[in-house]
Amino acid sequence: MIAEVARKLRENIQKVIVGKDEPIDLTLVAVLCEGHVLLEDVPGIGKTTLARALAASLGCGFRRIQFTPDLLPSDVTGLNWFNQKQQEFEFRPGPIMSQVVLADEINRATPRTQSALLEAMQERQLTVDGVTRLLERPFLVLATQNPIELEGTFPLPEAQIDRFHLRIKLGYPSQEEENYILERFRKRDPLPELEAVTSPEEIMELQAARRSVRVEDSLRDYIVRVARATREHPEIDLGASPRASLALYQAAQAWAAIKGRDYVIPDDIKDMAPQVITHRLMIAPQAELRGRTPEQLVADIVASVSVPVES
Repeated sequence: MIAEVARKLRENIQKVIVGKDEPIDLTLVAVLCEGHVLLEDVPGIGKTTLARALAASLGCGFRRIQFTPDLLPSDVTGLNWFNQKQQEFEFRPGPIMSQVVLADEINRATPRTQSALLEAMQERQLTVDGVTRLLERPFLVLATQNPIELEGTFPLPEAQIDRFHLRIKLGYPSQEEENYILERFRKRDPLPELEAVTSPEEIMELQAARRSVRVEDSLRDYIVRVARATREHPEIDLGASPRASLALYQAAQAWAAIKGRDYVIPDDIKDMAPQVITHRLMIAPQAELRGRTPEQLVADIVASVSVPVES
């Protein structure tokens, strides 16, 4: 069931996005896990288009927030304003109160504004002036940031980064794909005509079904050993948190379901580990000076931790 819906969503999104099977599937993993996505790549490769196509395909409400240095927390969450006609305060909801929210260039806003997303991302609720409001489900934040241009940016704090289930890089298209992009957009933009192939209600059913994907005890222990290895590695100052272990467990379940299985295999965990763990690590300065990257360290750890085998 999950694999069939994932196939329909992938094909529908690819009416707009050329290729990119893996990034699309990884985004669907986040949807199934009720997680959030950090899209980190250079401008102009389709991050915003992917977010809009995903929302349209899911049949969900979509709002985009352009993060800038002068953006205030109330511009994200909403605020209470005094209605002189009614002589009472009314709540004006902010763009965060949608189902799919694109936080564009999130690292351009101040830390105070960035933190306005924390409660919504973790608890799916919003508190303004002491009043808590539940967010509509499903709820997904897709945040983008440019890893190249750092002038005028505010690095995301570790607490914020840890709340992103996955970090995804789209990468440049191949020569053939780029030619096809030019041909596809020659006459019209297909995005406004994109129709939903599922519904929020069905997505919530699939999220519940994902939880039933079987993970053997030995594989659960394998996930824990991978996470603990990041905390004990001499080249890593800050390793994966227990939240990261849980994210890896859930992502492996979703990846297996998208591939048409109701059980997790070691390769599912190996495939998801770089996407789930890499952005959460803080490398030791000496390792950075030697040119080591989080991607290399996670690859080394996954290769060094013994995989459970069938007895």
